[in-house]
Amino acid sequence: MTDRTHPHRTRAYVGLGSNLGDSAGRIARAIAALDALPGLRIAGVSRLYATAPVGVTDQPEFRNAVVALDVTARTAPDVTATDLLIALKRIERGLGRRPRARWGPREIDLDLLLFGGHRLALDRPPAGRSIDAGLDRGKAERLLQVPHRDAAGRLFVLAPLADLAPRLVPPGWQETVESARSRRLAAEGEAAVRPIARWDDGIAGWAALSS
Repeated sequence: MTDRTHPHRTRAYVGLGSNLGDSAGRIARAIAALDALPGLRIAGVSRLYATAPVGVTDQPEFRNAVVALDVTARTAPDVTATDLLIALKRIERGLGRRPRARWGPREIDLDLLLFGGHRLALDRPPAGRSIDAGLDRGKAERLLQVPHRDAAGRLFVLAPLADLAPRLVPPGWQETVESARSRRLAAEGEAAVRPIARWDDGIAGWAALSS
């Protein structure tokens, strides 16, 4: 039974992506919105990456990053993860996310990648469903799975995640994040993902990488 009187912290990782409009600026605003959530502390922000689109390749390249969050909760992991998911979808809508076809361009995308050492498969409440769910019935009914079902094979996730937790072996994986990143980089090539900026806490935004 969960002790609801003594809060504990869980390290979660959230992936952010955008390829429409001011993508870097929108991701920065999403990070600011995460930082404003109660019961949560930003523990780290990856570099910003330019990444090749996956699935539908005839679209602008993406900007991607990952944020590490320390989430304080008095409730069970499934409840806390669901609450975080709802907050992510609320941030997406607040930043102008519009319904679009799967794998297509998007204003902003926030995905819960990892939630501590937990493996979760949860029904999504209406407020936790993607805004694209109306275009894709299968997506509307899809469970929230943590670790994210596609994270181990997506270089645009692995590269920024490796900035923050290279030696981490997520639940159900057979390798570290860095090993998975190296494997996908060898398969896709250096052009598929490249760092273009670093997070600067002083300005709460992106700054040029040091030469």
